[in-house]
Amino acid sequence: MITIRPARDGDLNGFLALAAQVEHWFGPMVDEPGFHRAVEAHIRTGAALVAEAAEPAAPSAGASGPVGGLLFGADPPTYHVHWLVTAAHCRGAGVGRRLMEEAMRRYVSGPGTVEVVTFGPDHPGAVESGARAFYEKLGFAPGEPTDPGPEGGSRQIYRLDVPADVRAV
Repeated sequence: MITIRPARDGDLNGFLALAAQVEHWFGPMVDEPGFHRAVEAHIRTGAALVAEAAEPAAPSAGASGPVGGLLFGADPPTYHVHWLVTAAHCRGAGVGRRLMEEAMRRYVSGPGTVEVVTFGPDHPGAVESGARAFYEKLGFAPGEPTDPGPEGGSRQIYRLDVPADVRAV
């Protein structure tokens, strides 16, 4: 069973453990003070969510700590998924969807647009991570290319239009 809760003081190490699993796609984060500050700021302002599993999804994975994390931002009518990561052993199990559902419920009030910057179509992580397909399944549409990521890989903006009376994805 997966539970989603607001991140709190003491969750930074869990976010760093998740970040360590995706640095090969996103570039350095774990040892970057700027990433630490961003996570702490999102926690402090109540704009960070954590997914926890009652039991590890894969006993052999020996996982402890969060199985997903999300950093969110709002400047209505535009909302931003700043960072969303699911633990490798839980990808495809609905953790990301649950995080997005909770973010939409907590932070988004339509009408508006939710934006996320994800991998460009030629980025190695585009298929391997499943990020583009994930966002498309949630109803996001690909938009224009944007600046490359810190590792130099291509990025693209995805958008989801949110009507006035709908919050769930």
